[in-house]
Amino acid sequence: MNYFELFDIPQSPVVNRQELAKKYFELQKQNHPDYHTKADESDQNNSLEISAAINKAFNIFQNEDKTIEYFLQTVGLMEIDEKYSLPSDFLMEMMEINESVHDLPEDAIKQQVAEYGNKLKEAIRPVIENFQPASTGQQELLQLKEYYFKKKYLKRILDRLSDWRNIASRVWFYSLLV
Repeated sequence: MNYFELFDIPQSPVVNRQELAKKYFELQKQNHPDYHTKADESDQNNSLEISAAINKAFNIFQNEDKTIEYFLQTVGLMEIDEKYSLPSDFLMEMMEINESVHDLPEDAIKQQVAEYGNKLKEAIRPVIENFQPASTGQQELLQLKEYYFKKKYLKRILDRLSDWRNIASRVWFYSLLV
């Protein structure tokens, strides 16, 4: 089931959030199992499946990154759980940030990652804002895909930040015991 078609919205890397909420409530009013309690079992099961798909689609479309991921999958540019090779210059910059985890305060690392993320978003903004199915080319969509994976990498840095801090403090503590 194509969630863009389910919600009757354009297939795009961004969705109109106000339109999305309106469509969500309309669809749930038509398909939620509570409205089909007097229907036969087959219709009840069907409404349950559709309602679940509506909820899943709504959760995807409410998240910018998940929307981009889903969009790239629907246009055939990304596989589910795809392993993507990021450019070496990006990885070198990330190595510098990763190495600074032990030397800088957590807020400084978060600031570095946020600034880098903002720089990435500014670079891809024209592709997202000017997306037109008929005129947006393969090259722009591949830039969007690279943006998605770079942003995902930045998120992993932030997610692991507290883990790295805990490991470093344990190493320091155990070094005092020896």
